[in-house]
Amino acid sequence: MPSARWLAVGALVLASSLNYLDRQLLAALAPELRAEFRLSNEQYGLVVSTFSIVYALAAPLAGWLLDRIGLFAGAALAVAAWSAAGAATGLTRTFPGLLACRTALGIAEAAGIPANGKANGTYLEPREYALGTALNQVGITLGASIAPLMAAGLAPRYGWRSAFVVCGVLGFAWIPLWWFTSRRAPPRALSASPAVSVAGLLRDRRLWALAGANAFVMTLYALWSNWTTLYFVVERGLSQDEANRAFAWIPPVFATAGGFCGALLAWAMLRRGVDVLRARMRISWLSAVILLGTAAVPWMPSPGWAAAAISLSFFWTLAISTNLYALPLDLFGPGRAGFSVAILTSAFGLMTALVSPWIGRVVDQTGFTPVCVAMAGMPLIGVGILSFAARRT
Repeated sequence: MPSARWLAVGALVLASSLNYLDRQLLAALAPELRAEFRLSNEQYGLVVSTFSIVYALAAPLAGWLLDRIGLFAGAALAVAAWSAAGAATGLTRTFPGLLACRTALGIAEAAGIPANGKANGTYLEPREYALGTALNQVGITLGASIAPLMAAGLAPRYGWRSAFVVCGVLGFAWIPLWWFTSRRAPPRALSASPAVSVAGLLRDRRLWALAGANAFVMTLYALWSNWTTLYFVVERGLSQDEANRAFAWIPPVFATAGGFCGALLAWAMLRRGVDVLRARMRISWLSAVILLGTAAVPWMPSPGWAAAAISLSFFWTLAISTNLYALPLDLFGPGRAGFSVAILTSAFGLMTALVSPWIGRVVDQTGFTPVCVAMAGMPLIGVGILSFAARRT
């Protein structure tokens, strides 16, 4: 029944919320963590980089495992693992302990985006893929928006550790919900043709073009996901609580709107008979050109205007991302959805691992202005790589 399959997709969307809530608590609490562990911005960037490296390395294995053991068991196992790692973060007392917890979290959370891609291929029709990706962005945004609000609500009263523990408990509470919804949602009837082999996928240049495109496009996602609170503290002189309560939760909300904008534009073009790849490329080129405006963020006259500019940057980044993460299903089908989406996830993780220490070093030396200017053109490079993959299809 249609409602049951959307409920199953919705349960995975909620898992994405928990995934990003666990992940973004570090960014929301970064000023306090930096003070307790005596970290520079560059060292904080190294913490983000550690998470991203293991996230990138674990993603292909996580995707392969989801294709191998199935979505039901794979998703439950991943959520249990990252909830345990997140709760443990709240119990650590040393910097090596913090790194160990973030490493475990990165390994477990690498299954999050591939699980959503697998769910889209399992339950949705091809014309619904981008909409499924946009819905997942709702989950991501919900988690990313709640993180600074949870930090602002819990940290002043109970200490920063309480936020990580509460988030871990919420993850374990999700598992019975997943069992209930997935058992009532029959998968979509798929073609009898066999899925392409993993070796065949790895030999396909289109997959690597998608991975390269994702690495460049998502640089702005990595910037605003991990550094927004610190931006308002370092550049605009706000306290951590002021930044989280007033501004840091707003850009992720606009990111969700951007994801839906990209999905609905694709839907409208497909209804008019535009080829799916042509539709996704048109949206991506438009978004990448608009994203050149990210360079203007440092020159906004007030924190409110800066939040607006960051929000628009996040908006158009997700308009591309929604279509980009639907392309592996368009090109390779649902049979290898977990693995093919995981390759894009891995590329994102490796990119974040490389750029995060650089961002921290530049911020320590000169502030955020060179970072915003340098990153504004990255999505345009990514879409250029994406056009190469589209031409080969």
